[in-house]
Amino acid sequence: MTPKDLRALPKAHLHLHFTGSMRPETMFELAQAKGIRLPANLLDNHPLHVPADRRGWFRFQRAYDAARALVRDEETMRRIVKEAAEDDAKEGSVRLEIQVDPTSYAPFVGGITPALEIILDEARIQSARTGVEVGVIVAASRMHHPLSARTLARLAAQYAGDQPGEVIGFGLSNDERNGFSGDWERAFRLARRAGLAALPHGGELCGSADLAELVHFLQPTRLGHGIRATEDQRLLDRLVAAGIGFEVCPSSNLSLGIFEDEQALPLRQLFESGAQIALGADDPLLFRSRLNDQYQLARTLGFSDAELAQMARTSIQASLASDTKKSTWLKQVDHWLAS
Repeated sequence: MTPKDLRALPKAHLHLHFTGSMRPETMFELAQAKGIRLPANLLDNHPLHVPADRRGWFRFQRAYDAARALVRDEETMRRIVKEAAEDDAKEGSVRLEIQVDPTSYAPFVGGITPALEIILDEARIQSARTGVEVGVIVAASRMHHPLSARTLARLAAQYAGDQPGEVIGFGLSNDERNGFSGDWERAFRLARRAGLAALPHGGELCGSADLAELVHFLQPTRLGHGIRATEDQRLLDRLVAAGIGFEVCPSSNLSLGIFEDEQALPLRQLFESGAQIALGADDPLLFRSRLNDQYQLARTLGFSDAELAQMARTSIQASLASDTKKSTWLKQVDHWLAS
């Protein structure tokens, strides 16, 4: 039987970073226009591969920072959101939840408030234009002081809502090995008080013990990654029972050296534990792997069309879209499988 077209499978994309969503050709064009020399590992068309240690993370972050240095005006910021929505539309995504730390772009557009407003406005425009609902997650960085996270949480709270182009959640990104998760508890408490979902990264670079600590202090709605919960079945069962979603990014896990090869990915274990899985591309600019590539990778690991449809369903269920929209999209998944 011919495998079904993954581009026609309705799905939600819940783990995508703002700068990391940039198209490689856009990056090349911006670098040439601005006269900026890019690092060698951004110039070829191969995915970034680094070891899962501090040195590897430094190499990854250096490449990411080089790309981020190209984003220095409103036009470029709007272009990134526009192209991210267009690319998701081509892949059958019905919902995109893109995360951004506006402090990275604030110096070039007049502050963190204008930076966030630009992204929200373009998300609203592209939701209407492409048909992909675009929600925005404001994400603090573990590389900054927790006080900065509280500032971002207060900013995010001012724009909180459940409509396209509004802030839907609050996250925490960058190297999980930096700092104690409890240091960010107050920021997440501020965000939850405003009705924002808690969406921190966890369970990727660090193992199950650190993940349990993060869950205790930050009370996540979903985990950015969470894949290493599979190291402790009791913890995994507890997270699944609590209804915590997992934003799983297989290509990212491989590029960052978390797992040695595709066969080592514990995606089957996570799936069979009943987890709400939302496959995500993370940073396609660096990993050269988009949303549907994650579903194709799962297919190569032996997942059937019915199981891929189930992961598309759980991605929709784990999204922060309205119940009405979820119901519509879930019916579309059923139609894809039955057709």
